[in-house]
Amino acid sequence: MIVVNKVPMTDTEKPQVRFIKVDSEDAGQRIDNFLMKTLKGVPKSMLYRLLRKGEIRVNKKRTKPEYKLQNEDLIRVAPIRVSENTNVVSTQLNVVANLEQQILFEDDRLIVINKPSGMAVHGGSGLSFGLIEALRALRPDARMLELVHRLDRDTSGCLVVAKKRSALRHLHEQLRNKTVQKYYHALVKGRWSSKLTRVTDALKKNDLKSGERVVVVDNINGKAAETRYKVIQHYKNASLVRAFPVTGRTHQIRVHCQTKGHAIACDAKYGHEDFDQEMKSLGLKRLFLHAASIEFTHPLSEQRIKVEAPLEPSLEKLLKKLTKATAH
Repeated sequence: MIVVNKVPMTDTEKPQVRFIKVDSEDAGQRIDNFLMKTLKGVPKSMLYRLLRKGEIRVNKKRTKPEYKLQNEDLIRVAPIRVSENTNVVSTQLNVVANLEQQILFEDDRLIVINKPSGMAVHGGSGLSFGLIEALRALRPDARMLELVHRLDRDTSGCLVVAKKRSALRHLHEQLRNKTVQKYYHALVKGRWSSKLTRVTDALKKNDLKSGERVVVVDNINGKAAETRYKVIQHYKNASLVRAFPVTGRTHQIRVHCQTKGHAIACDAKYGHEDFDQEMKSLGLKRLFLHAASIEFTHPLSEQRIKVEAPLEPSLEKLLKKLTKATAH
């Protein structure tokens, strides 16, 4: 895709005609969906009106919103003023700059980033700014940046972002086929038994009147879920465990830990009050759940790659304060 005149306009500039040439990466998409991603800041209703009036044409011809783009199609977009909201990004420049240091792997197909705790993966639900918006500000020339999967806002660690549609499709197929391996590290309450290697309680999402979403164990009406566990280190009153989610249900690891009596440290939804207070007294200020590594097949080379994300210093510091317990 080649975009002409993509530079944001000042108030005094006149809008220019845009020409967008479609390549094989973008072929096959409906034109309305393609334009929503390409012409950021243009309302959907306006795009439909422009298509209907012939202000947006493909190969000099009028087209309908459901038209599927072909390789080398030339899209002409009449002069329109795009109201891009740059204020949100400008107030978060320190966050954007910090993200550059968190990139673990990058090539022309994808980015793997060590997502900070407390940062939503995208804007919405009262948030106008998330990690994907920050990455787009960091890589303004990138054709596309789309989340391959998600992490809870309070969870840190490996997050994969696709830079091409073909990479996004390839990785989504791997997720469906369960060939992506994601390992998490969690600090949990109490002594986790080395014999507890699998939790298979079914999970069901409940929406409370407040609008808050909570997940509960429901082995009758819930969806099948499986998490595999391995103890990394026992501490006095706590355990550091490795969790491998075989399925990908909402809050799966957190609820599976809670239901076995081993709530994750500082989990605002599913935590244990006394344990959380103890961990907070030692300096913990966030959920201790970290996506430590991810392994998948690279969309282009077809080679398996594994990317690891180090724990942030505050979590390392906490572990050093804990008293190690001997195995028994």
